[in-house]
Amino acid sequence: MPDLLWDDVKCLFDPYVNGTLPDVVVEGTTVEDWQVLLDLVQSQGWRYAYSLTGEPMELTSAADMVAAVSAVATPELRVWPIPEVLMIFRVYQAETIDFDVDLRELQGQERLDVLVVVLRLIGQRLGKAVLMSPEGSPGHPDLGFDVEAGRVVLMAEPIGPGSVIAEPTD
Repeated sequence: MPDLLWDDVKCLFDPYVNGTLPDVVVEGTTVEDWQVLLDLVQSQGWRYAYSLTGEPMELTSAADMVAAVSAVATPELRVWPIPEVLMIFRVYQAETIDFDVDLRELQGQERLDVLVVVLRLIGQRLGKAVLMSPEGSPGHPDLGFDVEAGRVVLMAEPIGPGSVIAEPTD
């Protein structure tokens, strides 16, 4: 059985409500964690492309990627776990792994399962939570890899048609 069912979460994947590029983050990381991510991408056989300031380059080590970060340079790793789904990892600092996914590419159970597998693999390899929040709302995750549960779980109640939102009381 899948970690998440499309019918239970599809409202979280509505790009017109939540923005098209949710924020996905792993906090408390190190250069070594970035290297684990690079090794994971290569070991899974996922297609990838590395660039620095938009210039395509050969994939380097995580240490070199982090060292290249500056006010004018953000290393970027584009990863396609399947040809129709792109994940863009941007190296801003060693202490967090940040990446984007496009909700328009994640419609339906099959594509949701791809996202879940990627989040689970990253979380398991790093032993850290991998959290997905609506675009521009870091710190308010909708779902993510829960280390204790060992799977991807809902972290916010989906709001969809028929949902009742309680009004605040004084």
